[in-house]
Amino acid sequence: MSLSQALGTAVAGLRTTQTGLALVSANVANAQTPGYVKKTLNQEASTASGAGVSVRVSGIKRELDQYIQRQLRAETSGGTYAELRSQFYQRLQQVYGDPGSASSLETTYSDFTTALQALATSPEDFSARANVLGAAQVLAQQLNGLTTDIQGLRSDAEQGLSDAVRSANNALTRIAQINQELATAHTTDAAAATLLDQRDQYIDQLSQLMDIKVIQGDANQVNIFTSSGIQLVGTQASTLAFDAHGTVTPNAVWDADPAKRGVGTLTLVSGGNGGTVDLIATRAIRSGQIAAYLEMRDHVLVEAQHQLDQLAGTLAQSLSDHTTDGTVVPGPPAGFDLDVNGLLAGNTINFTYTDTATNTPHKVTIVRVDDPAALPLSDTLTADPNDQVVGVDWSGGLTSVLTQLNAKFNGKPQFSNPSGTTLRIVDDGPANVIDVTAASITKTVTSLTSGMPELPFFLDANSPFSGATTGIGPQVVGLAGRINVNGALIADPSRLVVYQTTPLTPSGDTTRPNFIYDRLNSTLLSFSPSTGIGTADAPFTGTLPAYLRQVMSQQGSNADAAKNLSDGQDMVVNALKQRFNDDASVNVDEEMAKLLTLQTAYGANARIISVVKELFDALMRI
Repeated sequence: MSLSQALGTAVAGLRTTQTGLALVSANVANAQTPGYVKKTLNQEASTASGAGVSVRVSGIKRELDQYIQRQLRAETSGGTYAELRSQFYQRLQQVYGDPGSASSLETTYSDFTTALQALATSPEDFSARANVLGAAQVLAQQLNGLTTDIQGLRSDAEQGLSDAVRSANNALTRIAQINQELATAHTTDAAAATLLDQRDQYIDQLSQLMDIKVIQGDANQVNIFTSSGIQLVGTQASTLAFDAHGTVTPNAVWDADPAKRGVGTLTLVSGGNGGTVDLIATRAIRSGQIAAYLEMRDHVLVEAQHQLDQLAGTLAQSLSDHTTDGTVVPGPPAGFDLDVNGLLAGNTINFTYTDTATNTPHKVTIVRVDDPAALPLSDTLTADPNDQVVGVDWSGGLTSVLTQLNAKFNGKPQFSNPSGTTLRIVDDGPANVIDVTAASITKTVTSLTSGMPELPFFLDANSPFSGATTGIGPQVVGLAGRINVNGALIADPSRLVVYQTTPLTPSGDTTRPNFIYDRLNSTLLSFSPSTGIGTADAPFTGTLPAYLRQVMSQQGSNADAAKNLSDGQDMVVNALKQRFNDDASVNVDEEMAKLLTLQTAYGANARIISVVKELFDALMRI
């Protein structure tokens, strides 16, 4: 080897060693830097005439396992989803109170029924009456407070979505910018490796917010899609848009129709053609924090509100609804007369008939509707899976009602008004196709002294609760936030016992106290499947205490299941992080060993240069 070749080889070795020293220094300096990936040199020999004569740096390699990285991002999305759900479920559990605790809804309801039992035993006792009203007010106030808390949780989810969208847009923008920088950068130098680290950090941030797929392209480019296939970023970033609403109320729900929507929706504006996609309507985001916020805001917390509203509505209606069987019309045609005087919006007429040709029984629930915008009504309006619900616009009077009903049933059965406010339902006469077998009418009692034990104990703010449906939705929605004890009852507690004034009910009469206690403690009732308890085909049927126990049990079970899922997912994520870090994180001891090796190589190359200089000097002297 000539002196010139020796000098060139030593200089090349020195340069390579210097690069290695700089890389070790960077690794050690960034050992605790989040997102930093350990880097190593790629070296290759330079040859001349088939012999190795030098060395050079061919690139800088990031030490990571891309397969584990993909797994980690997928599990991170699932982990943040599970963790956020668990946090919300735990907060919801705190709102309801621990079962059996003094502050729980179950205990408050039990205190109310205990006070009612004491009243039934001593109806003339003024303190017993006061205790009933006091316990009822505490129950109503707790329902009001629970509604406020649940809607507060929904508002937190709405705000969380706003924050998540801002974070996602920042990550998408930076990923696109780094893609553009990498397109013009040297793909193997230290600067490119640093850019790759930065981009990975933003991709990791994005994976916490939503489920994503990362597709590697040419020149270190990446394209990112949702797991459902919608592109989020390439060389250009798409933008997430969220039209956050302020205060969230029980009536504020998500709907694909903007006119019916009371909360924000999430859309994607394409960075390429400017097109928009509603990510909620398409269910494009299925994991990560954004999916968890959407699930809690639009499903879990809405269902929790339904449970409270159903409790409040059943409390009110079980005490104020009075059902009267129809008066038999012998016929022919045979049927029943019903007095519709005093029927309120939401009150019902129920009848059954049999198709004589097939001997098939049918059950019909006619619902008074005063707002035509609410029509038609769904069969799911009632908990009974076997009835046909028919909403009738009552705003045009009884004549219009008859026209609507006869048109609906095509004279099978027939509807008429023989006199006054009487609605007659009869079979189809000589045709004998159907037989009307039973009929009844249910009205909301609005007077404390109607002569019946039913009474308007609980009100919707200051109005009777009759279960009406309007164009903006059922009256029961949000009722738990508005329910209160009838002010007239508070002003005159004797009405807990006195249900008529002519003749005057004796102060020791137990009729009304027993009625109230029995209705709220032992009467079997059916509850809407919208509460998440029971199904459309088999709705939950039980007493109010049984329903409340189901609600408390379900909430506790859901919170425990969410916590277990979060803990399990956390273990998976931590295990993957450890596996990833085993390759990607900096081991300072290893770097120190490399440093010693590089220092030795540096010294050897420097010595060669020094010896070559001495030899050249000697030649020059000769």
